[in-house]
Amino acid sequence: MPITPPSRRRFICAIPAATGLALSGRLSTLRAQSLTEKSRLSARPSKATGSVPAGLHPLGLRAERDALLYVPESAAKYKRVPLIISLHGAGRTADRAIELLRSLSDEHGFLLLAPASEAETWDVIRSTYGPDIAFLNQSLARTFELRNVDPRRVAIAGFSDGASYSLSVGLTNGDFFRAVFGFSPGFIIPGEFTGRPDIFISHGTIDPILPIDECSRRIVPALKRSGYRVTYREFEGKHTLPPEIASEAMRWFMHLA
Repeated sequence: MPITPPSRRRFICAIPAATGLALSGRLSTLRAQSLTEKSRLSARPSKATGSVPAGLHPLGLRAERDALLYVPESAAKYKRVPLIISLHGAGRTADRAIELLRSLSDEHGFLLLAPASEAETWDVIRSTYGPDIAFLNQSLARTFELRNVDPRRVAIAGFSDGASYSLSVGLTNGDFFRAVFGFSPGFIIPGEFTGRPDIFISHGTIDPILPIDECSRRIVPALKRSGYRVTYREFEGKHTLPPEIASEAMRWFMHLA
């Protein structure tokens, strides 16, 4: 009898159950090391050499599916401004990632950087880290040229596939990110995690795309067992990010010591 390939939803949600955060065996260890090396970001905040006014700006790094940088008027109150990277879900673009947190950027004054995946979704979800992690690093480097960013207040966030990518990249670069957000994530790619960023995860109890029992209710306990501080919010809803959850998450970030 032929084996029926799992649906995308079942495949994604099965990953935490199959791998968790702890890897065993030489093959798994070597794979984790390889993935970690590919996922490491080298761009770091430094003194800006250029400038960009308030507003929404394409970074001009590629002709299609570019990165967007949103600078709120309220960022002017900071000498070194906080930065949140926002990652879109599958089939979406950088515009959607900006829209997700734009009003909260206006409220709190943090920069919002939204790179787009090269294909429909993020590279490691399709195969391994490659063009998207490189583009994220390039987008960060360009942002640091344009604005003075507070190195102690850089975070990465995402929704759906973007949440899975955010958690995976955020934990392997935990010595760089102060906080990591996962809004309705499906999994975490195994790797060698660095640092101890604070983590905020939310998930709808009737999510039909990435069911909560197979996803966040497995991810969160595994993170806590690994020693991470996790703020977790379940809400009555489907595959979405309610405004009140987003608002709480951004307040939480802005008040981290």
